[in-house]
Amino acid sequence: MGSSGGDLQEMITGFRVSAALSVAAELGLSDELAGGPRTVEDLAGAVHADEETFRRLLRALVAVGVYAEREGLVTNTPLSERLRSDLPGTMRPLARTLQDPAIWAAWGHLAHSVRTGENAFEALQGVDVWTHRQSHPEQNAIFNDNMAALSWYVGDAVAAAYDFSGISSVVDVGGGQGILLEAVLAKHEHLKGTVFDLAHVVAKEPRSRALESRWSAEVGSFFEAVPPADAYLVKSILHDWPDDRCVEILRTCAAALNPGGVVLVVELVLDRPGHEVVAAYSDLNMLVLPGGRERTEEQYAALFDAAGLRLNRVIDTGTRMAILQARKAG
Repeated sequence: MGSSGGDLQEMITGFRVSAALSVAAELGLSDELAGGPRTVEDLAGAVHADEETFRRLLRALVAVGVYAEREGLVTNTPLSERLRSDLPGTMRPLARTLQDPAIWAAWGHLAHSVRTGENAFEALQGVDVWTHRQSHPEQNAIFNDNMAALSWYVGDAVAAAYDFSGISSVVDVGGGQGILLEAVLAKHEHLKGTVFDLAHVVAKEPRSRALESRWSAEVGSFFEAVPPADAYLVKSILHDWPDDRCVEILRTCAAALNPGGVVLVVELVLDRPGHEVVAAYSDLNMLVLPGGRERTEEQYAALFDAAGLRLNRVIDTGTRMAILQARKAG
């Protein structure tokens, strides 16, 4: 088989690596190795795994460079360090999301989405992914942890890229654990902020006690109403939803926006160069799971227009995410 054939075979069977990584994350293997090298026998006992089967899993992950084994001792590598749960931006929650059989099943139903345009998850499960998570508390907690970890990567970048002078209050719409809001408040000490989300998602207090006097949390649906503010942060929300629902969210923000205020949508934008592969597969993920899509700058501009807003600036953050700034039209 030629090299191109081998590359294609690796692509086709890539789900096997995903599954192995997910099990390692679920077992907490990288956490167990945080203190230094350990024997396979010791590790198997620590994570309550069958030793023979655990050796087979470990062999596969060592073969792709995720872990290392030398002279009978297993160690973390720079890759597996990112699966440690005690480090900022950990990838462990992302890997653990694959422990949900419904996620695997939805991706197996991708052909249905491509043929019909329907959301694979809902077509297969009979409920949308949000309802599914609410009825599965453990999976919901893992998802929330994953959103917080992913926000850690871009929070400081957003806080540094945008000039918040002239703004007094900011609401993190659908902000979950409030990681983005914390980064913005820490960088801009004149701001007061509110994290706004559903009751089973929203953080009740900031992780940093230094922010308590400028932090608040409110519970509600961004389809119904949001607290008034000078600025709304809307990160990784619109890509979850079809166009009509996005317009509802933006109209809700426009209705509550203080005079002269801004709506700051933080999203991956399809036609901005440098992240084409990530963008394309994230777009498929939106199709399969929540039923949304990634969009071009022009498509976001159309959503703003339909909501009575006007896109007037797109700001690079140095990450795969951009800030789309909109103000009330007219």
